[in-house]
Amino acid sequence: MTTQQPFDASAFLRTCTQHPGVYRMFSADQQLLYIGKAKNLKNRLSSYFKSTLVAPKTAALVAKIANIELTITANETEALLLEQTLIKQWRPPYNILLRDDKSYPYVILSANEFPRLGIHRGTKKHKGRYFGPYPSSGAIRESLSLLQKAFKVRQCEDSFYNNRSRPCLQYQIQRCKAPCVGLVNAAEYAEDVRLSVMFLEGRSNALTDELTHSMERAAQALDFEKAASVRDQISLLRRVQDQQSMEGGHGDVDIIAASVSSGGASVHVINVRGGRVLGSNNFFPKMAIEEESSDVLAAFAAQYYLGRKEHDFPSELIVSSDHPDWPAITEAIKQQRGQHIGIRYRVRGTRARWQKMAITNADQALQARLASRTQMAARFNALAKALDLSEPPAHLECFDISHSSGEATVASCVVFGPEGPRKSDYRIYNIEGITAGDDYAAMHQVLHRRLSSALENKGKLPDVLLVDGGKGQLNMAREVLTELKIEQILLLGVAKGATRKAGFETLYINDSKTELNLPEHSPALHLIQHIRDEAHRFAITGHRARRGKTRRTSTLEGIPGVGPKRRRELLKYFGGLQELKRASVEEIAKTPGISKTLAESIYSALRSA
Repeated sequence: MTTQQPFDASAFLRTCTQHPGVYRMFSADQQLLYIGKAKNLKNRLSSYFKSTLVAPKTAALVAKIANIELTITANETEALLLEQTLIKQWRPPYNILLRDDKSYPYVILSANEFPRLGIHRGTKKHKGRYFGPYPSSGAIRESLSLLQKAFKVRQCEDSFYNNRSRPCLQYQIQRCKAPCVGLVNAAEYAEDVRLSVMFLEGRSNALTDELTHSMERAAQALDFEKAASVRDQISLLRRVQDQQSMEGGHGDVDIIAASVSSGGASVHVINVRGGRVLGSNNFFPKMAIEEESSDVLAAFAAQYYLGRKEHDFPSELIVSSDHPDWPAITEAIKQQRGQHIGIRYRVRGTRARWQKMAITNADQALQARLASRTQMAARFNALAKALDLSEPPAHLECFDISHSSGEATVASCVVFGPEGPRKSDYRIYNIEGITAGDDYAAMHQVLHRRLSSALENKGKLPDVLLVDGGKGQLNMAREVLTELKIEQILLLGVAKGATRKAGFETLYINDSKTELNLPEHSPALHLIQHIRDEAHRFAITGHRARRGKTRRTSTLEGIPGVGPKRRRELLKYFGGLQELKRASVEEIAKTPGISKTLAESIYSALRSA
């Protein structure tokens, strides 16, 4: 068996071109590992072999490289187009991959005398008018359901429509005017179709205004039945506008945001047409090496907009972060589609609200995916195997400390079970009586309070206790367990590796001598990272709340005999708290309503504070 010869990067780079183009990295067995594009091939490829700068997960890719092939292009735009074509064809394991290649659904208005509205996927071979694309068939059904109630345009298949001899159930429940049996004339039906088209074009405000005038005219003509019918149509449209929290926008816009965390990535896409949010969709690209959210976003956008021939393009794309590839992607779309698309990430007003909504949804979708019951069960099983436990643990607790240079120190306790986070069991502990900034003392205090309380009240003890920190934090936890004579809890210290990057944590089991390093793709490690990150997030939230409360609370509030009125007089007399703190007892006693005795109490309280 022959060992792989290391790739001679120096020799390769000496002859590497500085032109734009595409590079393909191969392993020793000729497996295609990665496809990339560059404006300057030599500069880009050189960055892979600078060991002090490359990310550890990228280093794992570099270690497998046995050969690199180049294709020179005329410019960066051509390189981007070729890169996306090759990625879609070969789907290399180390590229960010968009798995969802299905076509997007449209609403079709057929070209019949009495047109029908329906859902359409695939090529637009049928005669008629198309509206969309919509992010999902569910978003279309929601729109069609509203149109059916408001304007009663038929949605049945032509085969069903052509063979009716009497009205169907849709007519009976007032969701169709039964053109199949001649119960509505062509002019009235055409007007209903016109109003439906206005809605599908996103002109909801103009449609509502037109219907309002129609209702007023009908009421003035004493046609109260028609006025009531139009009123109901307006009511339905108003309900939709109320649900559209983004009302007030305009144009055809897609908003995309990416979220990256330990164990996965999520991209959320919101589709806006005619200023109306049609819906949104979540994507979970495959990500094999460490990537920033901006890199995931750019890779996703390139595949999403350059890889779907049938996909309609918006006139504007709002993104959650900046990236140097946006100009190249814009130019590539223009070359491929003959259509310019503006890409912006600094936005205001309604577009900023759309952007914020996309970011929130991307974060939420990723957290929900990481916390899904199926994945969580697999992670608990993997953790049991990694820790050599006979069965998966049922109760995990993780503790973390947060403060600002020793100010407002708090400790967080988060609880996980096989079903995921148990947020009702989360706790924040205010840490008192320790040297400011002493994390070890803070950890000792919170663990002693938590575990002694469980023992006294016969509460549930954790199966596995995680502490966010290295050997010092673990030894402090071991000391507490020894003091309380608790033996059944397994201790797990989670220390960041030398690079402090996710995926390279060192785990300490029960004592600082027993180390465990799990591979970055391990579900057990992903579970530990999830719990650790949640404890960190919850600790920071608790610390900020406590610090904010402390800074909003005047030191005068805790002094007996000093109520709101006297506080106002003191601050008014001295011009602020800082001047009051500098004042002597005699000066404080000169304040209206403050006696000499009370002045002494105030002076002492301010000095002790």
